Amino acid sequence: MLASNDIAATVRLEQTTSMFIRGSILGILVLAFLCGFALRAQTNTAAAGAAPRAGRVGVQIPAGTILPIRLNHSFSSKSTRVGQQLTGRIMQDVPLPRSGKIPEGAKVIGTILSVSPAGNNNAGKIALRFDQIEVHHRRAAMVTNLRAIASPMEVEFAQTPETTLGFGTPYAWATTDQIGGDIKYGAGGPVTDRGSQVVGEGTYEGVLVHVKAQPQSACRSELDGNHQLQALWVFSADSCGVYGMAGARIMHAGRTAPVGEITLTAESGDVKVRGGSGILLRVFQ
Repeated sequence: MLASNDIAATVRLEQTTSMFIRGSILGILVLAFLCGFALRAQTNTAAAGAAPRAGRVGVQIPAGTILPIRLNHSFSSKSTRVGQQLTGRIMQDVPLPRSGKIPEGAKVIGTILSVSPAGNNNAGKIALRFDQIEVHHRRAAMVTNLRAIASPMEVEFAQTPETTLGFGTPYAWATTDQIGGDIKYGAGGPVTDRGSQVVGEGTYEGVLVHVKAQPQSACRSELDGNHQLQALWVFSADSCGVYGMAGARIMHAGRTAPVGEITLTAESGDVKVRGGSGILLRVFQ
């Protein structure tokens, strides 16, 4: 029989061995977890670095495509600084060839290029450009010019039904007046111009129309063989220029050199553009 000292030594040996085994297993599990974590971190870092290098939104935007946006914030020639970023939200799915689209909610990004505050002998002036589009967190460069700009009040009026809707009538079926004079007869209904000619159809987010040019206006109709229906949101097929912004005017729309550079000026005082303003940009390239 084993002496008591031998028994105690044997018990301690078994305990030590058990602790060693448990410690080894725990160490292996911890090592495996750390290796997995490091691998995931490396993969995520590589993916994060790859996205900016791709620089594509997965769609080709043909020249002549119009982008209807709502400006996210205000700016003015009094307080805005050169280099300040501008952003706007695409307010309606923009159809592209081969059943593609730029989705509602995509972001358009621009920059303030120069600012001239109003002085004793001159009115305010501000130059800017919108030259990037972001879809699903991926950006692509573009060149755009300005077709039309409207105040937030004009945008609100264009979304207000002409008459009070009857009980149970869906809001989307309401008849509304587009900025510039067209009439939208609800989602799925026709859109007519001031001469009652059908120019397109209404959608839940806006309208799809064939773009027209006003007589003697600076804005042109279809460009470069782009005959697709265009998403104009709350604007008319021939909308062009400034709406509801007293004293403001488009000094340079960006169609000619310097291409893509948009300049707004005021008749007097400073140029002020409020957040929520509606803007139609046309893709040049």
